[in-house]
Amino acid sequence: MDALNQTRVTEFVFLGLTDNWVLQILFFMAFSVMYVLTLLGNILIMGIIVFTPRLHTPMYFFLSNLSFVDICHSSVTVPKMLEGLLLERKTISFDNCIAQLFFLHLFACAEIFLLTIMAYDRYAAICAPLHYPNVMSMRVCVQLVFALWLGGTVHSLVQTFLTIRLPYCGPNMIDSYFCDVPPVIKLACTDTYLTGMLIVSNSGTISLACFLALVTSYTVILVSLRKQSAEGRRKALSTCSAHFMVVTLFFGPCIFIYTRPDTSFSIDKVVSLFYTVVTPVLNPLIYTLRNEEVKSAMKHLRQRQVSS
Repeated sequence: MDALNQTRVTEFVFLGLTDNWVLQILFFMAFSVMYVLTLLGNILIMGIIVFTPRLHTPMYFFLSNLSFVDICHSSVTVPKMLEGLLLERKTISFDNCIAQLFFLHLFACAEIFLLTIMAYDRYAAICAPLHYPNVMSMRVCVQLVFALWLGGTVHSLVQTFLTIRLPYCGPNMIDSYFCDVPPVIKLACTDTYLTGMLIVSNSGTISLACFLALVTSYTVILVSLRKQSAEGRRKALSTCSAHFMVVTLFFGPCIFIYTRPDTSFSIDKVVSLFYTVVTPVLNPLIYTLRNEEVKSAMKHLRQRQVSS
């Protein structure tokens, strides 16, 4: 025990995505473009929603929050990954690693809850249209957003506590490009089986339960569409299919990684790219290219700029 107390890890070293220098340069260019598109695309969506009064509805209120979360979520991991792709030794201090882990889970959990709320919003709008204005009033929307941030904070504090309570005396090589609970606790100088089970009961349960809730809500929506008009079915399917694409891309990797205590695969860091890099850049494309209202608002804003 004395030896453990005397040799505490002060920094971690990322193994990164690859050791091949040519691939690192190619990854740097590709992920840099994707990160810039993430920032520009999500900022554009927020701007369109803010400056278009007819988009001031619950669905677009949640969509603007999703864009904000995507910017934050991507910014927690991607800049550090890009820096590491240009460096031979990819290091991060212990304190910065814990901070990255905290904010990663904060924004990831917030996005999970937000996607679940968005599915409920579509369920209420399609299956109970007469009660929708009362069920999803602006006051309720604000309360739901406050609740998701509160839930994300509590979840992240739990994950951080489970990580920092363990002793770390070496090795300090993280087989990833960012700090997350599963690869970090593998480096602890103690048995982590119980901690791994607690992670599954927290992160894994949240991911799986919310995904099942989403699938259930979309199933109910699809069944109810038989009673809708042809135009109503077309509009509902367009909106819900876009939502479900995002849900699949985000929840799939989360469930794959966080429902396996004390088990890791070499493909984990590749799978992690989907919810840290790919999904944030795809969200603006999915919601703009498949949404007639957003495309119409973009066209209207461009016309206003040209005329002014």
